[in-house]
Amino acid sequence: MVATVTSFGRSGLHDWFIQRLSAVVMALFTAYTIYFVATTPNLGYEQWVGFFDSMIVKAFSIVTLILLSLHIWVGMWIVATDYIKPTGIRMVFQAALIIYCLVIIFWGFQILWSV
Repeated sequence: MVATVTSFGRSGLHDWFIQRLSAVVMALFTAYTIYFVATTPNLGYEQWVGFFDSMIVKAFSIVTLILLSLHIWVGMWIVATDYIKPTGIRMVFQAALIIYCLVIIFWGFQILWSV
């Protein structure tokens, strides 16, 4: 019961899928950003603002941030359940992890939508 409540994933297969999907999206986002940097001459503030001003890039960035947080959650949940045996300490760790992931998402939204 505790594992069901503290895991965002429904099963090992679900967690495995989240990890793989998020890894692919993060790799695509990284490749797209590297391509932009490599093909933009005289890269400066104006080019970065223009890049992130595009609705497609904003949406891609938000999806990547959300999947990054899910990737962190699944990976660290597995590590916590394997290596942090006292339940109270593990629950505090997982609560802090949830707060950290939410901060990443909300801070990312704030940064991206302020551009």
